[in-house]
Amino acid sequence: MRPILQKLRFGSPTASFLVLVLIACVAIAASTGFWLLFRVAYIVGFSLVIAFFLAWLNTQGLIVKVERRSLRGQVGGEVEELIEIQNPTWFPRIWIESEDPSDMPDHNNRRALVIPMRRLRNWVSTTRLTRRGFYEWGPVSVVGCDPFGIFNYEKRFGKAQQLLVYPEVSELPNFQTPPANLPGEGRFRRRTHYVTPNASGIRDYAPGDPFSRIHWRSSARTGELMVKTFELDPTSDVWVITDMDQSVQFGSGDESTEEYVVRIAASIARRYVNANRSVGLMSFGETFELIEPERGLRLLDRIYESLAVVNAVGQVPIDNILIEEQRRFGRHTTLVIITSSAVSNWVTTVQSFVQRGIRVAVVLVDPLSFGGEISSSQVYAELTGSGILTYVVKQNDSLPLVLNASTAGGDVWQG
Repeated sequence: MRPILQKLRFGSPTASFLVLVLIACVAIAASTGFWLLFRVAYIVGFSLVIAFFLAWLNTQGLIVKVERRSLRGQVGGEVEELIEIQNPTWFPRIWIESEDPSDMPDHNNRRALVIPMRRLRNWVSTTRLTRRGFYEWGPVSVVGCDPFGIFNYEKRFGKAQQLLVYPEVSELPNFQTPPANLPGEGRFRRRTHYVTPNASGIRDYAPGDPFSRIHWRSSARTGELMVKTFELDPTSDVWVITDMDQSVQFGSGDESTEEYVVRIAASIARRYVNANRSVGLMSFGETFELIEPERGLRLLDRIYESLAVVNAVGQVPIDNILIEEQRRFGRHTTLVIITSSAVSNWVTTVQSFVQRGIRVAVVLVDPLSFGGEISSSQVYAELTGSGILTYVVKQNDSLPLVLNASTAGGDVWQG
């Protein structure tokens, strides 16, 4: 009985009024013995029982199917879901309402339905993704009510699922970073399971190796299947480092330094992963997030997943992160630092990296354009004065336009 009452709720103020009338009639009739009030109490009481039964009956026996066609998406895209409600009984469902709730922005999938006996209703709902993050989706709620709108009875079908929305990305065809120093003849080799132009040797065939890697001449000579091994191309690791220090963030919603930093980081990571570069990610929001440099589209998914849920609630300044993790950066490393910090104390650390042969590019998200009190102009002057490639992004800037190597280092505050 308790689960049924938990799903029951009054459908309108009329229901509360009728309950008060019933209580008043019973109380007065019991104290005065007035027969008319007993009749009114009977009528109101039976009406409430019948209304509750009809509201409960409207949700019984339904078959609800939900097909959520994707549980991952990207800002700017859409997700679809197909909902089907079938009434296999001979009792028509005239007063029901269906909703598939979610905390996604701009999501609304609520419908009032009439389903004749032994029929079904289905529809496709589309939601445009406007904000990165992790969202709950479902379960489907079906609410039945009575003809007088006195009671609503809710029944849920299926289970909740999670939707992960990746941050928005932009094409950055002209974004460049300084090339890293490579030893010897400019060759920096590492064994890899990817196919590259650099075949380094052979080994015994293992189950699962593709036939395209078989070295037939060696296999004929040894009498056993042999496969080629490969080495990476001579390119450096690219570390994308995002500043999630809460104290340097300004703006709100999509027009905030936090969202711009995340969007830039995702776009740069995509730029270099698609170029078959080895890319890593480092950030410190609620926790320290570290993705070691790798290659391939699976790595890009991991970076998107990390950036989708990161929040600028960290208390660790960017210079502390750079100092603590500097052991990871060698002469074969390129750093891309994305920050909205207008305090130049971290510039000294970056300058020391450059002196060690580490290549650095900095993307400054100017806090003044997002409502901050200090501009990044002083930081910009110190970076460019040290020969460090520096990009500046302001609110409402087009990322492909401002993250352009041909315009980086210009006087962006002139005029």
